[in-house]
Amino acid sequence: MKKPLHILGLVLGMLLLAVAGFAALIKERGSPTQQAPTAVRPSTPKRVLQGEKIVALMCVHCHQNPSTKTLSGRPMPDLGTDLGNLHSANITKHPQFGIGQWTDQQVVTLLRTGAGPDGRPRLGMPRFAYLSDEDAASIVAFLRADNPLTRATAQASQPQKLSPLAKSLMTTALKPIPPVKHLADAPPASKPVALGRYLVIARYQCYFCHSKSINTNNESNPELSKGYLGGGDKLLDDDLQVRISRNITMDPNTGLGKWSEEQFSKAVKFGMAPSGILHGPMPKFSTLTDEEVHALWAYLKTVPKIKNATPEDGVVPNK
Repeated sequence: MKKPLHILGLVLGMLLLAVAGFAALIKERGSPTQQAPTAVRPSTPKRVLQGEKIVALMCVHCHQNPSTKTLSGRPMPDLGTDLGNLHSANITKHPQFGIGQWTDQQVVTLLRTGAGPDGRPRLGMPRFAYLSDEDAASIVAFLRADNPLTRATAQASQPQKLSPLAKSLMTTALKPIPPVKHLADAPPASKPVALGRYLVIARYQCYFCHSKSINTNNESNPELSKGYLGGGDKLLDDDLQVRISRNITMDPNTGLGKWSEEQFSKAVKFGMAPSGILHGPMPKFSTLTDEEVHALWAYLKTVPKIKNATPEDGVVPNK
């Protein structure tokens, strides 16, 4: 699993290199296109609740300001300093400093491409390319709703203080990922493998931290990412200590092959693995439904096994 931005790690600089290059290309060619509906589905109480759940799991950690208690942004030392001092943006309803004047479609475009209305990518902002129309609409519905987190907060997003290296890399043009065909709705719980796959590659993007490296992840086709779900990525926890992501394939010796579904559920929801308490940046996905946990488990059982020992199991990772 991952923390939004879900996007922590010693190799995060490599991801930001790609995003920096993507920024230069967008500046030259304009904002990326996407296969998205011309009108975002309208807000309903059900969508607000679903959006709150997704935002709590995928957005709050990076965007909640400890002083305002809203999603008004904060410094991001957990992104490292190779490219400078980075800050998350104000995504409250404030019309000037937040996203209060953005259209629903502009918010969805940011979610799927990482680029704002001006076409400028947000450094460190993940791209939820495969997010379904329903989940995207739910996130928008929550961000528009009356909630303490989304309360309009008159706090300007801090400018990114880029290092000389980052400034020079902003001229590097890297090919952006092409638009992908996303689902209108997540698969139903009656199709657990399909739902689990969607959760892993789209809604919660588990693959992003649990594959070999964020530098070799394939955003256009996540299942082709190097070491897909085999762990080994270097991440930073909240104390900026190095952590290695766990192998979550079903390899019996270095992965989850000897776990039960109940043990997997306790690890995902409460951070309690058979080998002990899980370290950050692995969050506790306590709001996942039993159907979602079962779907994740069902899908992971279909993923090719990878032999890759990680420190979470008390062993030295493979070289």
